[in-house]
Amino acid sequence: MELTLNVLSFNVWGIGIPIICPNRQNRISAIGEELASGRYDIVSLQEVWTENDYNTLQEKTKHVLPYNHYFYSGVIGAGICIFSKYPIIGALFHAWSVNGYFHKIFHADWFGGKGVGLVKILVNNQVINVYNAHLHAEYDTEKDDYKTHRVIQSFDTAQFIENTKGDSVLQILAGDLNTQPDDICYKVILRISKMTDTCQDEDTCTDECPRNTYTPKSLIKKNSKGIRIDHIFIRGNENATVQVLHHGTPLPDRVPGQKFSYSDHEAVLARIKISPGSCQAGAKCGDEGDSLAKSAESQEVLQKAIQLCENSLENLSFDRKFYFTFALIVVFILITFIDQTVPYGYKTVYLIGKLCLFGVAMYFVFMGTFWNMIEKNGILSVKHSMEIKLSAIEKYDLKIDS
Repeated sequence: MELTLNVLSFNVWGIGIPIICPNRQNRISAIGEELASGRYDIVSLQEVWTENDYNTLQEKTKHVLPYNHYFYSGVIGAGICIFSKYPIIGALFHAWSVNGYFHKIFHADWFGGKGVGLVKILVNNQVINVYNAHLHAEYDTEKDDYKTHRVIQSFDTAQFIENTKGDSVLQILAGDLNTQPDDICYKVILRISKMTDTCQDEDTCTDECPRNTYTPKSLIKKNSKGIRIDHIFIRGNENATVQVLHHGTPLPDRVPGQKFSYSDHEAVLARIKISPGSCQAGAKCGDEGDSLAKSAESQEVLQKAIQLCENSLENLSFDRKFYFTFALIVVFILITFIDQTVPYGYKTVYLIGKLCLFGVAMYFVFMGTFWNMIEKNGILSVKHSMEIKLSAIEKYDLKIDS
């Protein structure tokens, strides 16, 4: 049967700290009212960090989007959830092997235990796989400490999609991927999963947009057009013709009756048409075969991704030596001054100082051993998977989706 779906992806900026995230409750309530309009069939949300916000959205949308699922993970939850007009018949969450650093508290990605979530939705007796992901943020464009992490998350997500597609007639990845169309992460996801971007307008903006009330003026001066990091990717199977009828940002610049926007991101809408039959000209289909150009591009993307992993492994080796060196220095200071006699009245300060130094030494030891090995093994695991995929393309000329 022919079917048209309206799919929405939206980073709602639901951090539960008022100073960092202003107008949150009012914005979440307004988002719930918009979702309850009945204009959307499938909604993929990111940064729903509090259970109260999720409950608010559930209550407001229960009549039009009665099926929903929240992906619990990590310390504070992955922050991603999906609402659907159609029944959800299965759900699965895959945590990424690397996901930031626990000691960078203000970045907090590690505490979310991020990964890619999957729900299987039954639409007219056909299964549609909907994936929701929120890749690690960049934070600093000048010195991006998380580029390798995002590349690994991108490859891991693409592999997860490929290995869970099953008999689904359509796969949809809708999320805040924190990657622009010219970034390697964007290319890794599309080439390895063999999906198609539903957006064909280079001027589409989803973050740092000038019209958004939460965009700092400094960012507008730096880039007056904003950036596109929120995406909806699709892929149909060999028995379906999948077409993108529309792509855009459907929400107004301001919450009705208010002076602020719905979020610091813009929502993204894709209207997708699924028709029975094999792929046709002009359609966005899944298993349409690789051209030589696409195969060469896939090899190049994987080679760059592997090189990033190798560079990170070298940095980890240096970090390990750095942490051990400082741990030894702190231990030497402790041993040197352990039996020092201090004036009366300063003993408490002296003991506290020794305890602090001991804590610093333990921190350096932990970072140089356990944490270093966790990150190293996480990178090695995905790096080896990349090498297997690259070898398959080079030696056997396999299709990316085989």
